[in-house]
Amino acid sequence: MTTSTSEPKPGGNAGMDSEYLEIRGLSVSFDGFKAVTDVDLTVLQGDLRFLIGPNGAGKTTLIDAITGLVPATGSAQKSGTELLGKKVHQIARLGVGRTFQTASVFEQLSVLQNLDIAAGAGRSPLSLLRRRKSVLPSIEEALEITGLAALRDQPAGVLAHGQKQWLEIGMLLVQNAAVLLLDEPVAGMSAEEREETGNLLRRIGAERVVVVVEHDMEFMRSFATSVTVLAGGRVLSEGTVEQVQADPRVQEVYLGTAAAIGTELEDETTAHSIEASAQNKESADA
Repeated sequence: MTTSTSEPKPGGNAGMDSEYLEIRGLSVSFDGFKAVTDVDLTVLQGDLRFLIGPNGAGKTTLIDAITGLVPATGSAQKSGTELLGKKVHQIARLGVGRTFQTASVFEQLSVLQNLDIAAGAGRSPLSLLRRRKSVLPSIEEALEITGLAALRDQPAGVLAHGQKQWLEIGMLLVQNAAVLLLDEPVAGMSAEEREETGNLLRRIGAERVVVVVEHDMEFMRSFATSVTVLAGGRVLSEGTVEQVQADPRVQEVYLGTAAAIGTELEDETTAHSIEASAQNKESADA
């Protein structure tokens, strides 16, 4: 595993001769319902891609299809190797890692033990039980990158919510995952944790393919280098944050929904104010 001082940027910092995720015509159906329809998506190494869209847009289903959790048609290739049709563990061994909205860590074990188990994914069960005399360089590096070095001997269960997410990302790093698919990594985090998570994504994103499913628009605007918008299971828009925000279709389908909710709340507040004023006037008249 290597780190880089370079920053992620739109379009990535390497061509198709490096790591990439290429999806073509990917579709997912559940009992006749098309959850994802003919999605095309290409993300190159060094492009910190955010995947956004309204609830039910198909974001998590798309990630599930890439990682083998749901059957799909079409194609999903990691650097030229087809992923569709392979089992979950086979896809993981090809260097495709994912996180879920709730971190999956061994809470009774220490941070270091969690990373050691992840690093030994290909070792025998017996060798996993043996105490190592030294810490692997990849684990030391993951501890530094995730900011968990000072907590290496702490049980994972006592970590803050954000720290558990960072540990899970670290577990992917020690498995040499070159494609990281992160499902709402900052959900439930404090403002400080969100900032730290964004900086972590920048540190790991320069030399990997990173796709982030996200609802936090402020977080997206602060850290995304490119954005893909899904709506109704299809790609609606794609580009930089500025390009996507300026797209009238996105404003109507996604941002317009938020604006409508805001207007609704504003109208409700005004109605309450009018009602309160009327009640006060009635009391004064009485």
